[in-house]
Amino acid sequence: MNGEKSETASDYPYETHLNVLHPALEVIDVPGLVAACTHPWYNQTLCQVDESVVRLGVVQGEYHWHKHEKEDEFFYVVSGHFLIDLPDRTIDLTPGKGVVIPKGVMHRPRAPEKTVILMVERAGIVPTGTTAT
Repeated sequence: MNGEKSETASDYPYETHLNVLHPALEVIDVPGLVAACTHPWYNQTLCQVDESVVRLGVVQGEYHWHKHEKEDEFFYVVSGHFLIDLPDRTIDLTPGKGVVIPKGVMHRPRAPEKTVILMVERAGIVPTGTTAT
């Protein structure tokens, strides 16, 4: 992969659940899931919408630098403060703000405080992406 390494969720200290937690027509209790979360970097797939999934993140701290070769990612902040470092700048998101990170763009998400985010991405995405080696 031209000097890049594909990572798996088990290679990192994140709690990542790729199973679809709720089928269509089932009510999703986001505040209940957030209240039950104890891990500092928690990611749970909530539901599937056609070929995409909606994921809940309850995060604090730093993720690693990575990119997704074939998938865009949408991040939306529900509460807290979320930063996405890019090679040339940092995107600063507060509640009610969102951004799309295009495929192929190296980025590093960070949360200086406990932050709740929703993500929309293609169902087959590997959340940890690829990193430069």
